Amino acid sequence: MSTTDHNLAAKGRARIDWIRSRMPLLAQAREQFAVSRPFAGHRIGMSLHLEPKTAVLLETLAAGGAEIIATGNFGSTQDDTVAALREAGMTVFGTRADTLEQHGANVAAVLDSAPRILLDNGADLAAGIVERGAQASIIGGTEETTSGADRLRGELAGAVPFPVVVINDSRLKAIGENRHAVGQSIVESFMRITNLMVPGRHVVVVGYGWCGRGIAQYFRSLGAQVGVVERDVMKAFEAALDGFRVGSLAELAGWADVLITATGREGVVGSETFDLLRDDAVLGNSGHFPWEIDVAALRAGAVSIDQVDDGIERIHRANGRRVVLLAGGRMFNLAGREPKGNSLESMDLGFLLQALSLERVATDAARLVPGAQPVPDDIERLIAARFLEALGASR
Repeated sequence: MSTTDHNLAAKGRARIDWIRSRMPLLAQAREQFAVSRPFAGHRIGMSLHLEPKTAVLLETLAAGGAEIIATGNFGSTQDDTVAALREAGMTVFGTRADTLEQHGANVAAVLDSAPRILLDNGADLAAGIVERGAQASIIGGTEETTSGADRLRGELAGAVPFPVVVINDSRLKAIGENRHAVGQSIVESFMRITNLMVPGRHVVVVGYGWCGRGIAQYFRSLGAQVGVVERDVMKAFEAALDGFRVGSLAELAGWADVLITATGREGVVGSETFDLLRDDAVLGNSGHFPWEIDVAALRAGAVSIDQVDDGIERIHRANGRRVVLLAGGRMFNLAGREPKGNSLESMDLGFLLQALSLERVATDAARLVPGAQPVPDDIERLIAARFLEALGASR
């Protein structure tokens, strides 16, 4: 390892050490796994955001006997974390600068290692397994996101013959991580990346699922005026009674100073919306895939583009207005400048859901049904009790 790589690894270790010290739920699981060794003899193939909190999850799985073959997600890999994991002996592919093509090659490299269990984010690994027709060695896995669950229940429906526990189906995760942690981290990242004021600003959140609820709530708590775009009538009803301005994208786009997507769906914000935006409106995406905003169309319609830094593009349009794009349309709380992502406590909760769900797959896959399915109820209740205990709360 070169001096540069060693220094990068040292930086990564320092960050991982701090974060590990703030994740007591995973610490408890790590101690238990070191005794029970549920993953002994299993290779876990992972495609998930590679940052220090993820490293603590991987350490926990390795303590249980797992061999880890991992890559990150497109645009969110943190190179110091990768260096630290490699120095610790794990096989990790990817860098922050990878192109989408290279990311695809990284996913393929994980699958080439013939994993027995998948730890997936966005269903990239599951889709690759189905495409290859090489499913015999896989006993099951987990899927982190709603975007991945939509793929499993949509384009991949009936094609995945092994069980996949969808972590984002968990109400525990929906409340603790998606609503409160994503809400907090998106607002914090917006302020850090743009250095703009929140109070009084018009913010439109597209999508009122759990993440959208949190984003809307946390922007309003800091003084923003918040509008919500939601197609589902029941969610729109909820948003209205929660006190948000509710309307169509066509109605609210021209009102927005900031517009943030939180749907998991492709092409939600396109050319017809760009034409409605006021001058210097800020566009950002909080969804897993960088496809909710039609970035290609936005750039294609540009007269010129100012690359302010790696987190901000200012796109000059033919109508004389400018659009500010955050993190190239990627998930800007993880792909933007100085990414921090969700809070440590929320990821301790979410990653314990991952760890115990993977343990269930490793030890009892035969009793799980093929395809996408929620986290088993007994796991959710156990983790809820542990989290309350860690908070010092009683019930």
